[in-house]
Amino acid sequence: MTQYPTIRPRRLRRTAALRRLTTETRLHPAELILPVFVREGISEPRPIAAMPGVQQHTLDSVRRAAADAAAAGIGGIMLFGVPAVRDARGSAADDPDGILNAATRAVVSEAGDALVVQTDLCLDEFTDHGHCGVLDAAGEVDNDATLERYRSIAIAQAEAGSALLGLSGMMDGQVAAVRGALDAAGHRDTAVLAYSAKYASAFYGPFREAVDSQLTGNRRGYQQDPANRREGRREAELDIAEGADAVMVKPAMSFLDVLSDVAQRSPVPVWAYQVSGEAAMIEAAAANGWIDRRGAILEATTSIKRAGADAILSYFAIELAGWLR
Repeated sequence: MTQYPTIRPRRLRRTAALRRLTTETRLHPAELILPVFVREGISEPRPIAAMPGVQQHTLDSVRRAAADAAAAGIGGIMLFGVPAVRDARGSAADDPDGILNAATRAVVSEAGDALVVQTDLCLDEFTDHGHCGVLDAAGEVDNDATLERYRSIAIAQAEAGSALLGLSGMMDGQVAAVRGALDAAGHRDTAVLAYSAKYASAFYGPFREAVDSQLTGNRRGYQQDPANRREGRREAELDIAEGADAVMVKPAMSFLDVLSDVAQRSPVPVWAYQVSGEAAMIEAAAANGWIDRRGAILEATTSIKRAGADAILSYFAIELAGWLR
């Protein structure tokens, strides 16, 4: 007698209704965060060639972007500033009238409580050398001198109205330094997101165009080695001990194992960043007719959620929210 299987997992895949009922991982618009670039000195939005569909915004157009994000029902917006003038210490970063702080006030005014308005706290966009910190006499990033700059920037961003500061510089002790500065200045309710496991990745290429990066060389002396897995978990644990309200793994898709490790151990929310190169790959392949664009975006983002992300930064956030609704 022919033996047929009695256990048939395919039963639950047979119809769309069954698949929907048994889905293990679901995306929701409220879990999505839109990264947005605001550039000083431009009169209209400027397309970013390496990031189809993404623009450098003016102060006026970033208001419209915030309104669109709020209407889409996504969770938040992460602001990056591109100043007209840079110097060695990134003076524009903590200038109350600098582009990022001005954009923060504009977006807070536009979006109110409909979005969590967040700001990138780093120096790379603001320095004339493109590194995430100040340099010492030997041209190396000075960790502790950089922490002093981060403290000042944190206070400026909090006073501009940012609800959450994204510490992306990968300096040792940055969470403790910023938390202490915020608390001492009376900004105890301003949250801190630590980019804990941020790897020295090839997938940041398009972002460099987006912020007009002045970097020569690389950031391997402070960003993590892509070959290291345990180190990502250790960095997250250190940041949590220093008071981080949430931690980040970046990039997302190349480091799903690290994301899973951190998510399994973290007592605070774990976020992931679907970075510029990940988005650009999908756009380029879709433009050539090699992949289904919508399917690839949904699959890629779902994989990040499945690995353990509580929130995802994605350039597709508004489009995704529309599909999910």
